Amino acid sequence: MTDALSPAIEAVVARAAAAAPAVAAVEPVVRARALVAVADALEADRDRLVGIAMRETGLTEARLNGEVARTAVQLRLFADTVAEGAHLDARIDPADDAFALGARPDIRRVHVPLGPVINFAASNFPFAFSVMGGDSAAIIAAGCPLIVKAHPGHPELSDATAEVAADALSAAGMPDGTFQLIHGREEGVAVLRDPRIAAGAFTGSIPAGRFLADIAASRPSPIPFFGELGSVNPVFVTAAAVAERADALAAGFLASVSGSAGQLCTKPGVVFIPEGSALPDAVRAAADGSAEHRLLNPGIARAFEERRDAALAVNGIRPVVDGALRFDSEGQGWALPTVLAIPLQAFRAARETLTEEVFGPFSILVEVPEDTDLAALVPEFFEGNLSGTVHLGAEEADGGTANAADLRALVEALARQVGRVLFDGWPTGVAVTPAQQHGGPWPATTNDSSTSVGTAAISRFLRPVAFQNAPAALLPLPLRDDNPLGVPQAVSPTGASQHWGSLARG
Repeated sequence: MTDALSPAIEAVVARAAAAAPAVAAVEPVVRARALVAVADALEADRDRLVGIAMRETGLTEARLNGEVARTAVQLRLFADTVAEGAHLDARIDPADDAFALGARPDIRRVHVPLGPVINFAASNFPFAFSVMGGDSAAIIAAGCPLIVKAHPGHPELSDATAEVAADALSAAGMPDGTFQLIHGREEGVAVLRDPRIAAGAFTGSIPAGRFLADIAASRPSPIPFFGELGSVNPVFVTAAAVAERADALAAGFLASVSGSAGQLCTKPGVVFIPEGSALPDAVRAAADGSAEHRLLNPGIARAFEERRDAALAVNGIRPVVDGALRFDSEGQGWALPTVLAIPLQAFRAARETLTEEVFGPFSILVEVPEDTDLAALVPEFFEGNLSGTVHLGAEEADGGTANAADLRALVEALARQVGRVLFDGWPTGVAVTPAQQHGGPWPATTNDSSTSVGTAAISRFLRPVAFQNAPAALLPLPLRDDNPLGVPQAVSPTGASQHWGSLARG
């Protein structure tokens, strides 16, 4: 089913569709300069944008300034990636009369942009995963026209950011229709259903993400949909780690749970600790003097209250840090961090209640008996997650302790369930760097082979095309022998097939 578009939304989609060939044809260096121009413009207007964001979201000035910096860094990282051309994955197999299976034709393969993409912006990262955040940067970097559906939690900031970005892209020479912003849930759904849209991106809740993913999959011509949804981010702390640094672990844990009022997709929601360890007392001491923080909006605050109350009602659970939630006269929720503890058996009995993500400053310490198979707990309690963390003692990290095999099994179990395995750190604070993997199996994301952070994020909005025996004049520039763009090219030497298998033989 295709929804009828209002005249205003029809104009947006038509403009994006008409712009697609021109946006795809923009030389990589020009596209790269445009991304840098957006980064520069956002930083130049930082004070005004951060002021709007503070009022609309309740997030702190320091957090929002950090987000602007992160957004600019990712734009510049993608700019260099585009200028260098590795994301195109250009492969050239020249014609080869000595090919092992008979004469090989000339075959050349490169990635090309998908076409117009709609990105549904997030509430909890008003810069880094919103109008000009990571998904938007990846879409433009890939050479696709971008339509952003603004999040209703920060509409004024969305408009202001869009104005800054549109002006910068236009001044940098990008075609009209490269970037557009729309508002409204129904409008976003209608755009996603439109046959001119080639892909979708989303950051938000599991129900909303599943709803949109199902729309993308059920279209007459299904399209890729890259959603980042829910994650509990399990953490495992060994007895040796607690014995060596209980206070430091407690401080890092509290900072990770309570930062930005716990409204982060990488917040550690469940922490497995040794039964009878000193960590709960250390956490209680570290929480002394915690300040309350406003949640993003009243709807999130009410959902947090419901999930928190359900957890507190579970048999066998006890507060380590009581926490609190109050609502002001405008309906905004203000929270103090809540940390609960529960024995493994009681956690197992209440798994349906306690293994769901609680979006807010909340976490559970699960007390595990000494001889428990930690690796087995991962598939028992969790589906996909964005991250999994292991805290080790110093000798355990060197691999020389009696439990080394058990720890390797734990790490392997986590690697099957998450996109990022951390050691001796906390999962909040996702580094913007080429090797980053910010994704994971369902329900962490709708596509467990993709990432929304790092340079690999660009590939989501590209598809491969091979050209066989193409005249040089008709080849895409990245596949030409003279390589006018200077992109990396993987060239298969003629005659090499006669020796395939030799590396395996040794």
